[in-house]
Parts: sequence; C-alpha cells; structure tokens
Amino acid sequence: MRFDTLILDVQVIDGTGAPSYRADIGIVGERIAAIGDLAGASARMRIEGKGRCLAPGFIDVHTHDDTNVIRTPEMLPKLSQGVTTVIVGNCGISASPVTLAGDVPDPMNLLGNAEDFRYPTFAAYAAAVDAARPSVNVAALIGHTSLRSQVMADFSRPASEAEIAAMRERLERGLGEGALGLSSGLAYRNAFHAPSAEMEALVSAVGAAGGIYTTHLRDEFAGLLEAMDEAFATARHGRVPLVISHLKCAGAGNWGNAPRALARLEAAARHQRAHCDCYPYTAGSSTLDLGQVTDEIEIVITWSEPHPEQARRTLQAIATDWGVSLHEAATRLQPAGAVYHNMHEDDMRRVLVHPLSMVGSDGLPNDPHPHPRLWGAFPRVLARYSRDLGLMPLTEAVRKMTGLSAANFGLEGRGVIRRGAYADLTLFDLDSLEDVADFARPIAPARGIALVMVNGVIGYRNGETSSDRAGRMLRRTQRLTHHQEERP
Repeated sequence: MRFDTLILDVQVIDGTGAPSYRADIGIVGERIAAIGDLAGASARMRIEGKGRCLAPGFIDVHTHDDTNVIRTPEMLPKLSQGVTTVIVGNCGISASPVTLAGDVPDPMNLLGNAEDFRYPTFAAYAAAVDAARPSVNVAALIGHTSLRSQVMADFSRPASEAEIAAMRERLERGLGEGALGLSSGLAYRNAFHAPSAEMEALVSAVGAAGGIYTTHLRDEFAGLLEAMDEAFATARHGRVPLVISHLKCAGAGNWGNAPRALARLEAAARHQRAHCDCYPYTAGSSTLDLGQVTDEIEIVITWSEPHPEQARRTLQAIATDWGVSLHEAATRLQPAGAVYHNMHEDDMRRVLVHPLSMVGSDGLPNDPHPHPRLWGAFPRVLARYSRDLGLMPLTEAVRKMTGLSAANFGLEGRGVIRRGAYADLTLFDLDSLEDVADFARPIAPARGIALVMVNGVIGYRNGETSSDRAGRMLRRTQRLTHHQEERP
C-alpha cells in the first residue's frame, strides 16, 4: 500500500487512556490507514517522528471562537497549541441563529460587533464557516442568550410562553441543521431571569433531537451546589447529556469546596450522563460584571470602551486614581472586560484531574489583552500538571482533551488514533513542551508543538502555519443519549 503521508517512529498516545506504544502511522487522504511497523512502506511524504509523542488533535470543548473561525481562519492561537477542533457557542452566546441591528447585548459582545451577527439560521453560519476554510474543525452549540436576543426586547424577566415557543422553533431548526445542542450562561444578567421552566422547555427540544446541553451555572460562588442541582434537574427533565462549563469554586469564601462539588457531579453521573470542563488556571476572564466586583481578589481590566487607556491595570489602581469606590470605577469603565483572580489552585487541580472533567480553554480571542489560556491551556495541562507535577498520567491528560471530548460531543471518528479515524494529529516533544503565554505576555505560542495535522493535511509545523487550511464544519450526525457510554 502506498500512503500519502507516513509519520515514522512516534510514541502513540491514542486518546483512550490506554498505555502508549511505539509505532508508525500511515495516512491516506483524510484518514489513518495503518498503524504499525511501516518503515519499509512507500509514501508521498515521510515525517520523522524521532520518538516524540503523537496524540489525536486536541479538542477545545469550550471556546468563544464563533466569529473568529470566519474572520481569522488561520486560528493560530489554537493551532499552535495542538488544537484541531473547537466547540463554539458556549455560555449561552453564539453567532447564530442571530441578526442584530443595534448594540450587542452583554456578554454576546465577547464574540464581536453587531456586523458579526449576520447568520439568521444555523445553516447560514455553517455555510460561512465552510466558505472561510478555517485551519481547524468547528462544531457549534446554539446559545440561550442568543435565542433570547431574537425574541425579547427586555431580558430582565422570564420569557413568555409565546417567546419560549419562538426560541424553541429556532432551536429545533438549528438542531436539524447540525448544531450540537444548547448552551446557557445563567450567571449573566441577560439570562439570569430565565427560570428553570424556560430552560426545561428548550432543553427538552435538545433531548428530543439527541443533542447535548452545556451550562455556565447560575452561580459559581456561594450558591454553586444549588446551581449544580438545578443543572442536573434541567438535564434530567430533557433527558439530555449535561456538561457543566468551567466548573470552579469562585470567590474567596467558596475556596475549598471542590470536593463537595465533585461529589455532587459523581452522584449525578450515577443516574444521568454528566461531565464538566476545566481550564488550568486560577483566574477567569469575561466582561466586567458589577456582581463580581470585590476587594477580596485582584481584578485586572483587559478592555474598556469609554476608557481604553485603563486596560491592563487593576480595578483597585483605577479606583484609587479616580478617588472612587471599586463599584463606581467599574460602572464608569463599562462596557469592559476583566480578568478575575478568584479561584484557589487546590480546587482547580481537583477538578482538572477528575475523571469526569474535560479540558477547555474558554479563551477570548477578541480581547486585546487576553487571558493566557487562549494560547496556552492545552500545553499547560500536559507540561505543568502531568509532566512536571505528576498529577495525572500523560495518557489520562490526553484522554481529557481528545477521546472523552469527542465521545461527549458526538464527534465521530475524532479524538482517537486508530485505523479509519480522521487524521487529526498533534506531534509534540514532551521534554520541551511549555505554555509560554502568561498574564504579562499573553499572546505567545507554546513551545514543543512540532506538527499539527487536520483531516490529513499539515496545518502547523515548526512554528509556521500552512496556507493549506483543511478544517471544516462538523455538523452533528450522532444522536447522543441520556445514558450513552462515554467511550469513543
């Protein structure tokens, strides 16, 4: 057999959590055709692995790349850290099915300006992604807040029955056109007033279509456990798999509660399909929210429309300069973005290593001074938390960003290295792997990512992107079930 590409002498970490092994990989077209001793085979292109690690391309299950995969299809922040697939539409905000004429509601403004919301149907968005030919694969959720923006002028109340029916109609159409499911961001003010009944009506449509429900919980602070219970109940009502977005114990008064939160997740998972995602940092980032303003943690402003000159300064320093309270300063800065140093390392580590958690960056690509997770989340898990600190085996760390993610989101043929799987592959040197991005210099590609292949085409090699972009829109084809086995 003649291969299009041979990757020789690699340590294969197959994405299932199984022990790694030494082998060669033969690729024909967009799929893996053979695994074994292939040194004597012929191929159009031969790549010397030199004993480095070969993993399935990483799947970023929590992104806000909705408009960026179209406007900046090179997707360097993701490709450079080994990511080959992004899940967009998280936290209740998605680019479709949406059209906007006026101001962009918070936190939809994280995705772009009004002109970036021009996809009245999910099919229109998917077609735009295909036309842009991004360097990574894209799969999308539909956001609850985005649905609200199309049928409600006033977000500070529950939706009426007619409004819920209109949202459900748009959601069902999007699910039929290939959306993965529904996301919510109930902590944000433009979704907070949506009661459980509103969410249950929408999540029921997701369950009927065989999709997935992900949620930024209503409360990640003192009310975390109650918010988790609400999410479990909503998912059970809709008979739909659940992913809790960026599970965390936020706020100094909530530190140390990770064991209790994870016990709740484990208990729920015994009766329903429930997982979470996590990013490997103790700071979050979003729009500047008055409800999170406190002197108990450091808050750094990343952008401000009325006061752009205050970016990269702490809220405390700004308030002191202006001679006002933290809340008054925050009000003057809005609309704005912020990094909140509101988590404890021990809690984050417990969530990260838990078998039910996946890895998601939650990066904000439109932030002019982004959180370093945008460029470094995946190498950081592998290099710092697996290799250096030994918190979990490398095979388990890779499973959390590949096989488990593909299984939970129904991405057939991805997230694993096996014959017949898509050739989404990341070759890395474990010894030199390092997340270079930090809070002082957040825009920096990782070291140690030698090669990234998407659908059998090399998209990134030795620090350089390829002009041959091979990513595509991944429309949902697999029907997920409430109790589906989570193996890929």
